[in-house]
Formats: sequence, C-alpha cells, structure tokens
Amino acid sequence: MIVTSFFSLFISQTVFAKNMYRWIDDKGRIHYSETVLPKDINYRRESLNKAASVKEVVEEAKTKEEQEMEKRLVRLRRDQEKIITRQKVYDNALLNTYHSKADLMMAIKSKMDAFETQNQVVEGNLIRLKQELEAQQKNAAEMDRNAQKVPKKLLDGIKSTQKQIQELHIAINEQKEKQSQIKREDEADIARFLFLTQSLTEKRKGTSIPSIKEANELGLFYCENDRQCNKAWEIARTFVEYYSTTPPDVYNDKLIMNRPPATDTDISLSLSKIPLTDDESQLFLDVHCRESSLGKDLCVSQKVKDIRATFIPYVNDALSRTAQ
Repeated sequence: MIVTSFFSLFISQTVFAKNMYRWIDDKGRIHYSETVLPKDINYRRESLNKAASVKEVVEEAKTKEEQEMEKRLVRLRRDQEKIITRQKVYDNALLNTYHSKADLMMAIKSKMDAFETQNQVVEGNLIRLKQELEAQQKNAAEMDRNAQKVPKKLLDGIKSTQKQIQELHIAINEQKEKQSQIKREDEADIARFLFLTQSLTEKRKGTSIPSIKEANELGLFYCENDRQCNKAWEIARTFVEYYSTTPPDVYNDKLIMNRPPATDTDISLSLSKIPLTDDESQLFLDVHCRESSLGKDLCVSQKVKDIRATFIPYVNDALSRTAQ
C-alpha cells in the first residue's frame, strides 16, 4: 500500500514529456512506460497525457476463438435485424389491410369457404372417377366371364382411371396440408393483430401493455375480457397459495393476499386486479419479503425472479387446459 501510494504520488506529480502507457500484466503488476514492448502488446493499456489523465484506451487483444465468436455474433445480430425488419413490414401490412378483428375474421372465413368449395369439387371428381372405375372393372370382368378378350382400350382406360384416382388422393392430401398450414398462419395473424391493436389502443389511452418479457418480470397478466379474468383470478389464487410460505390473509374479487413475512426466509405473495378500462383489467402479482437485510436479499434473488417469471405461463397453461 505504501509503495503504491508513493508511486501514485510520483506519477501524479510527474509531467510527461511524451505519451505514457499504463497496463497490468497477468500477475497483477502495474507498468508505466513510454514504449510498449512486443511481449506486452496484447495487454489492455491506457494512454496517459502530460497531466497523467487517461486520453485513450486500447482493449486487450482478443484470442482467435474470441474473434470468431465476435464475428458470429455480428452475423447473428445482422440476421436478427433482418427478421425484425420483416416482422415490422408484415405488421404494417396486417394493420393496413384489416381495420378490425371482424375484418380479419371475415377474410379468413372467405378463404376457408374457398377451400371448402375446392374440396367439394375434388371430392366430387373422386366419386365420379371411382364410379367410372367400378363400371370399367365390371365391364372387363363380365367379358372375362364370357370368355371374351378384354379390349386394350378398356384395359388402358382402367389404368388411366386408377392413375387419376391416385393423383386425386395425393392432391387431396396436399390440399389438406396446405389448408392446415394456412389455418395455423391465420391463427398467428389473429393473435398478432390483437396484440398490435391492443398495444395501439392502450397507447392512445395513455397506458401501454407490457411486452412478454416485461410482463414476466413485472408479474402482470393482461385479461382480454371479464370471463377470462375471472378464470385467471381463481387460477392465480392457487399460484399465490402454493408459492407463499405464509398463510392466507385476504381474499376478495379485487385482492388476494397472504400474511406478511414473519422470518427472513418467508415469501408472501399478493395479487391485485387493476382496471385498465371499464371492461379490461390486468392482474398484478407482487412478492413480499421480510423488512431485513436477508429479506431484501431474498426479494431480489433468482428464486423470486423465477416465481414472477412462472406466473404468466402458469395461468396461460391452466386457461388453455380449461378451454379444452
């Protein structure tokens, strides 16, 4: 300490005639020099001015592996930015094309009706071909029973009809797969449209619905309607009772709360229903720890963060199971 203080005093009182460099080697030793030797070139170093203030920093040289990792990270970020840009373009197209959920649902219904019409046409063709094949085979069998030679034209016709039936079966399966894919895309469009329009509505109201990440960190569950909110409320009550280490204290239609923490290891959860509009609400989960240094440490621990992060998936999972 004495040597360090003395050296620091010496450096602070020295007026440098040239650039002075400062770096720390692998053993933690501090070096000051007007030149950097090749053996020290890879260390992070600071360039000091005449007043011994840092004017420039040269970061530690990266290993080959670190350089490759950084290049990969740059590529990944570039790809991610492209995805984000495409998503923004798609979102804008979605909002510009449909002005309400009803518009979107009507467009989807029209699309599905068109699929059903196509399916009916194909199914009708399949029935017709099967009937045609049955007649051809019946005709060929009758000739065979009468010891008559089955004409090549009839045999070729049977093969042609069988091939057409096979091709129609393939087309039907492809059509069903295409319809299923479009249905999945439509469901994603509905979810995305609702998310975007709700976000825009809340921004206009002066309130913003948090992102999924923010909602998980905050412990916020957004209710789409009263019916969903009432179900989520009962589900959340089970969550509060399960993760709280203290007994229940308050339960009504606006607040669920367990008793305050009595020890440094206690966790007490509370849930409140916060109205956003006349028919929209959000459920806010809060975690309480004892007012002590250990209690405060517990409340910022990973354990508590995990409880918050589990809340929304828990409610959504339970809601999806009750809907089945």
